[in-house]
Formats: sequence, structure tokens, C-alpha cells
Amino acid sequence: MRLENETSDVPEGGGRNTELGIVTYTFFFLFLLMIGYLVYLNVWKAEDLNSSAYNTKQDVNEDKYIRGSIVSSDGQILAETQVDADGTERRVYPYANAFSHVVGYSSNGKSGLEALCNNDLLTSNASILTQIRDENNHEKSRGDTVAVTLDAGLQTAAYQALGDYNGAVVAMEPDTGKILVMVSKPDFDPNHIEELWESLITDSTSSVLLNRATQGLYPPGSTFKILTTLAYIRQEPLDYRNFSFDCTSELSMDDVTIHCYNNTVHGQEDLKSAFAHSCNTAFAQIGLDLDGENFSDLAEEFLFNDSLPTQLQHSTSRFVLNGQSSYGEHMTTAIGQGDTLVTPLHMALLTSTVANGGIMMRPYLVDHIEAYDGNSVSENTPSRYKRLMTTEEAQILTEYMQETVNSGTATALGGYGYTVAGKTGSAEYVSDGYEGTHSWFVGFSNVQDPDLVLAVIAEDGGTGSETAVPIAAQIFAAYYNS
Repeated sequence: MRLENETSDVPEGGGRNTELGIVTYTFFFLFLLMIGYLVYLNVWKAEDLNSSAYNTKQDVNEDKYIRGSIVSSDGQILAETQVDADGTERRVYPYANAFSHVVGYSSNGKSGLEALCNNDLLTSNASILTQIRDENNHEKSRGDTVAVTLDAGLQTAAYQALGDYNGAVVAMEPDTGKILVMVSKPDFDPNHIEELWESLITDSTSSVLLNRATQGLYPPGSTFKILTTLAYIRQEPLDYRNFSFDCTSELSMDDVTIHCYNNTVHGQEDLKSAFAHSCNTAFAQIGLDLDGENFSDLAEEFLFNDSLPTQLQHSTSRFVLNGQSSYGEHMTTAIGQGDTLVTPLHMALLTSTVANGGIMMRPYLVDHIEAYDGNSVSENTPSRYKRLMTTEEAQILTEYMQETVNSGTATALGGYGYTVAGKTGSAEYVSDGYEGTHSWFVGFSNVQDPDLVLAVIAEDGGTGSETAVPIAAQIFAAYYNS
């Protein structure tokens, strides 16, 4: 006798067990992801999160600690908290406007170093005995002191040299990445930030709160010819020294015409003299000769369209060129116009790479942290980002930049007790129908063993020779005469 449906290939409930297993493993996997993310936040991102201007949790420590001080490399107080007899705390900025953007403010939100180092300033690493004493006296302990790389004397000189121009100055050591100067104008007095706040945030024309050194995006003008020259050297390694161009003051290609400044006729130029004299027509021809895709790859190696290797809040510089770009875009891009935009900090890093033999160092502002009773907490050391050009390429660019000072557009920087290599720039722009020219200079001093890199931009300052070079001369003089 045969029984129907007596047995089954799948045990009863087997399907449910499979589904339960899938759900279990899914939740286990999600649990591991959550643990991994928490570890990532607490280990790798802790410093960024603690110092974020949007993190209000750290401000709870204001009930426990008096905000620590910020001091310069030459021992000057840049920010400190003074406590009145009635216990009222006031944040004081002795240098007022001169450090307004880089040091920042700590009320009405936070900016600059006040934001970047918020966690350190509201943490005390003083000895246990010191903290017990403060507690027994019913006093708040003072937060740690942040010692920065900024040089107060040189910052003041750069601030004064920029004068009434809006713009920025960045000065740094090429072999360490230490930032010695970071000036931005227009500026404000952080001692009165609360009274000024409404007028500052409603100012839509001059963007006073913007740190132009790190966030201002400008056409680089002829300073970009440093990168154009490097692109040409790489694409024509056997022939670049044979470059020859007869400058008649203009170069036309159908409906696009490039002029040399003031319609100057430079005559017969090789690559070095075209660089030194900032011959626009020669470099427009180079732009036509360059492969756009390779040029774009080179720009992106130098961190255009990417973040810079720094914790400082900054804008991303822009470079737009590819195989489909028009001949006009190739011509204008090669001379630092077109759609190319860059920050002064980025130009300082690019120049530092040349000065440092092809190696870009990571820029930094914090030298070390110490407790207010003098105990050492932590120290930053120079850190290499990447080799971006060969030593030989850096030497060639240095040679061309020195020729710019010897016989080109920056001769006003020659004849001192120190040597200078540099590049000027006159960056044309149009804004709401207004046409203007920004004045640029980038360069470095003591060419054989570089000391100081400068990037200077004066908005609407005209040619680089006219305005940015004299500003740079004052800063170099202050550096060597201090």
C-alpha cells in the first residue's frame, strides 16, 4: 500500500531557519559597521570633531576651565582670557585687527585658531596638585596654552605693508611648512565682535569675515606660469630649452586675441626670458602646444580640484581643461586666466614646493601645546606631504624665477643683502560689469638655501610689479632686519 506525501526533502521549519539566519547575520554585520564607525569617530576623527565650530558640547568645559591663551612664536600673546574682580571673563586680543582672521574669535560662534584649537583651549593638563588647589580655592583652572608658528613681528609688518588694499599675505618656511604670516583684509576687531556682529554678517559686498588667505579664490594671472612652465618642460623634455618665440605684443587665433601687458613688444624670446618678462603671447602659444589632458593631470597633482593637506578651513582651487577645451581656453588657461581660480595659501604651497627642491610640506599653524603651569602636552613636527617635482625641475623653475628678479618684472627685489626668486602676476577679472586687475607676487628669499616663501595678492592693485612686489619687499626687509 502506497502512502502519498509521506516524506519531504526539506525538514519542517527549514525555510524559517534560513530566513532567521539571514536576518541574524545582517544585524551582526550592521552591528560591526556601527562599532567600526564609532572607532573611526573616536580615534581618527576625534580631533576634527572636537575642534569643529559646530560642536557645542566642548563649550560645557567653559564652566570648568578658563579658556587658555594663544601665543606667537616670538612669545607675544595673541588671545587671552582676563578675569575681572567679580569673576567676569573677557576674551582679549592684544593685536586686534592684525590677526583677526587667523586667530579668529570665540563668541558668536568660533573661527580661526579659536575654532581649530577649541578642545585644547578648554582642556587643562596642569598637574593634579595645581588642579586640586584651584578646586579647593573654588577657582576654575586655566585651559592649556596654544603656541603657534605665527611671528607677531612679521605679521604686523605684513599687515602694515598690505596697507589699504583688500587681499592677503601668506608667509611660510618651505622646508618645514610652518606658517609665519597669514594676513587677510578687509578685517575686523575681534575684541568687539559682539557689537560688530550684525554689521559683519549683513555685509554682502566686502565679505569681511572671509579669510582671503585660505578661502579667497582668485585668478592667479601670470603666477600660474610656474605650473605652465613645468607642464611644458615635462611634455617637451628634450626640446624646451630650444623654445623660441617672436613676440609682437599679440597673438590671435580666429576670434581670440591675447595681448602682452601694455602691448609691450618683447621680440625674440626663449623660455627663460618669456617667463622673466611674463610674455603672455609666448605662453598662449605654449598653451596651444600643450596636451590639455596632461596639463589637467599635472594641475590635479598639485591639488587643484582637491583639498590641501591641512586642517585649516579652505576653499578648493579650480582648474578646468580637457581634450574638448577650445583653443581659446588653452590660451587663457596657460597665462593664468580663464576659469582657473586659486587661494593665496595654495600659491604659497606651490611656491614652497619649488623652494624645497620639489617636496611639498604640510602647512601648519600650531607649534605645541603646553599647560598653563608650563608642563608640555604635545608638539607638532614638520611633515612631508609629497614629492611633486624632481630636484632638477625645481632647480630649473628656481633659475627662471631668479631671472624674473634679475632682469624681468620683479627687479625691484634685487640688490639687497639677500637673493630672491619670484613671479609676478596681473590677474584680470570681471565682476558685475566691473573690470579690474589683482596684483600678485609669489617667491622666496635666500635662493641657495631658502628661508621664507611669500604669496601676496592686492585686490585691484594693478600689475604685480606695481603693487605686490613693493609689499613683498617690505616683508622681506622686516624678516631680515628683525
